[in-house]
Amino acid sequence: MLRVGLTGGIGAGKSTVARALAGLGAVVVDADVLAREVVARGTPGLAAVVERFGPGVLTPAGDLDRPALGRRVFADPEARAALNAVVHPLVAARRAELVAAAPADAVVVEDVPLLVETGAAAGLPLVVVVEAPAAERVRRLVEDRGMDEADARARLAAQATDAERRAAADVLLPNPRRPAGEPDPLPGLVEALWRDRLLPFEANLRAGRPAARGPVPERDPGWAAAGERARARIARVAGERALEVRHTGPTAAPGRRAPDVIDVEVLVGDLATAGAVADDLRAAGLVRRPAPPGAGEVLASSADPGRAVDCRLRPVPPR
Repeated sequence: MLRVGLTGGIGAGKSTVARALAGLGAVVVDADVLAREVVARGTPGLAAVVERFGPGVLTPAGDLDRPALGRRVFADPEARAALNAVVHPLVAARRAELVAAAPADAVVVEDVPLLVETGAAAGLPLVVVVEAPAAERVRRLVEDRGMDEADARARLAAQATDAERRAAADVLLPNPRRPAGEPDPLPGLVEALWRDRLLPFEANLRAGRPAARGPVPERDPGWAAAGERARARIARVAGERALEVRHTGPTAAPGRRAPDVIDVEVLVGDLATAGAVADDLRAAGLVRRPAPPGAGEVLASSADPGRAVDCRLRPVPPR
């Protein structure tokens, strides 16, 4: 199984990409759908929301009045944080149930609007971000969804910036407004992503094999961001077992020419811990590979055909 995070600012076209991936065979877990489910009439989630915000966020029929609640929270960071504290744990628990129920060979796309804002991106092996200019997103919200412009702008302001989402993105899918009559390139981009990256990534993970590496460029301005994504994913899996996790090697040195491989070094207390962490790194998209005899370290490499990552897990003697 491969878990993929899908996100993007409101109005960017994330739902369009999710539907396209579902049509190609992905198992899509939609956090927006779950967010409605966990605060449906009669649920503990709805009771908690009403306790915090009062009965004014209910319709006469007793359902959650989402527009009324939205007006309360999108202009008030403290109120938004309070709502998130109620809803996010409930959504996360339900999402985990659905992921666990997916087939072993599934590509599970977790459609999460606030993936970056909640810091959850490092918990997924691959993050896809759908991007559109802010002005176009506002236009879509106003013209297509009938939203008040001030409300639309408030919702954009409440979310992560484009720069923050790009830093989290392993794949960036542009979805700007296109001139009338021009074909939409987005479906083709999604199909290529599915065929050339997601399916091979899942197959490599399931087989326990690193991705094959072909010709690569010698310079890449994205090394620093890619290195931080890899480091954060590995650190999240290693947890307290790691003494240190760092992006090393030529790609960690600005301006240097280097093979297009992100090197990450993990320092642990002993060789057994190194092996245990390496086995767990499948959750970060890496698989264990043989180390040379007597190497005294454990190796793992990325199963992602779109980004080469090598990880050395090295015991260090106690001081």
